[in-house]
Amino acid sequence: MKLDVLAIGVHPDDVELGCGGTVIQTVKSGKSVGILDLTKGELGTRGNAELRLQEAAGASQIMQLAIRDQLNLEDGFFELNNENKMKLIEKIRLYQPEIVLCNAPKDRHPDHGRASQLTSEACFLSGLVKIKTSLNGIDQSPWRPKRVYRFIQDWHLTPSVVFDISEVFDQKIKAIMAYKSQFFNADSKEPETPISSKQFSDFLEARARSLGRMIGTEFAEGFILDQPPGTKDLFSIL
Repeated sequence: MKLDVLAIGVHPDDVELGCGGTVIQTVKSGKSVGILDLTKGELGTRGNAELRLQEAAGASQIMQLAIRDQLNLEDGFFELNNENKMKLIEKIRLYQPEIVLCNAPKDRHPDHGRASQLTSEACFLSGLVKIKTSLNGIDQSPWRPKRVYRFIQDWHLTPSVVFDISEVFDQKIKAIMAYKSQFFNADSKEPETPISSKQFSDFLEARARSLGRMIGTEFAEGFILDQPPGTKDLFSIL
């Protein structure tokens, strides 16, 4: 299945938190969007890998994804090595996305920055003719996405691009809260974590409002680009 956009997050819920609104808005515009989770998030303090997969399926329905896939790397311990790059290259060539969304280049969780680098390198290498991959015995063609957008997560980073999600912010929150084991639940008996408090829920809204203010909208998400976007029309970026 060829996708217009492939969002790659190292943990189930990373995409929902960092760019869920952008994903939802892009689906509503008629584009095909999928998510590839690099790990099952099995090291998370709350819940477990099986539950996270169930929650991811629920979030996927809310976002109306074309596909959701899993790379099955080791949470917390995956390495930036050739083996993992090749696994990711196979997925990029399988889905042939025009655009890739991925984790922040640096963040509180060390997996995020490492996953961002892994994704960026795999996207470039995927376009090289001399790197050979196959799927089910069939050789894959080289494919390089046109652009990689790194979504802003926990740490404050200055965005290169800000995307208006005002119309779908409530739906984004519903997708996030599909992960009932991870986020604020007054009835939960699990240990509290940095993302399970009511304060974190408030932070998500405040962050979206802050980014929205930068472009004169109510809610937004921010992305970092390695290269600035180009245009031939000043009016296309109003």
